[in-house]
Amino acid sequence: MDLYDLSFFLSTMWVGPFWFGMLFFPEHELTKKAMEGPWFFLGPIVIWWVVTFANPQGLFDLAKDSADPTRILDGLAAIMGSKAGAAAAWAHMVAGDIFVTRWMWKRCKEMNTSRSVSAASVFFGVMMMPVGVAIYLTFAREGKSTVKTTTQST
Repeated sequence: MDLYDLSFFLSTMWVGPFWFGMLFFPEHELTKKAMEGPWFFLGPIVIWWVVTFANPQGLFDLAKDSADPTRILDGLAAIMGSKAGAAAAWAHMVAGDIFVTRWMWKRCKEMNTSRSVSAASVFFGVMMMPVGVAIYLTFAREGKSTVKTTTQST
């Protein structure tokens, strides 16, 4: 197991407890506390920096290729085709997934969205981000308990 295999494993395992808490224990105090600060996405970001600086040539090549718009995709493909590039991209994706998933989880709690919609948004938010966002945008609505009622005085 080299640095890139280890970074892939660690970035995945880092977000696991946060995701698990939002999915299975959304109202638990430990989940709420864990999701307050930056810790839920900080691990994969640090891993991205470590992987990137362990092999900075990929960024230099991408910068060089980006000067010619017809070569940007070639440069990105070359980076992604390496273990270093794939590990860095994975850490980047995992950090983004957990960040957006936390936003959806928090908004579902604020809106008192149904548990099934919240759970589906959180589950797919990390597993397949576009599906999680689509579920959230389509089905997340204010719950009945947050609707204010007005009383008329006679």
